[in-house]
Amino acid sequence: MREKKRVEFQAPHQLVDRADTLATVFGSNRTEILVTALREYLREAAHDDELEQEIAAAYYDDEITSNQLTELVGREEAANLRVLKEQLNDEYIDEIADL
Repeated sequence: MREKKRVEFQAPHQLVDRADTLATVFGSNRTEILVTALREYLREAAHDDELEQEIAAAYYDDEITSNQLTELVGREEAANLRVLKEQLNDEYIDEIADL
């Protein structure tokens, strides 16, 4: 089982009430509904072109790690972005310029 982290946040009452109602419909609980919603949002967001560009920029600027990048965009896209980062590296550009 994956390690879990306790998270506390405030949300509008109406939103929480809707999550509770949906949990009742599915026979689950609020936490399961919120985790599922968050998981789906993150999966969809990672495939949004604008957001993907922001994620790449954060990686290129060393604001997020390679592992965090992989978690957000998946292995294949992360591998592509790692190659691009290496190609954008000043030392690499200098090496190519010297050829």
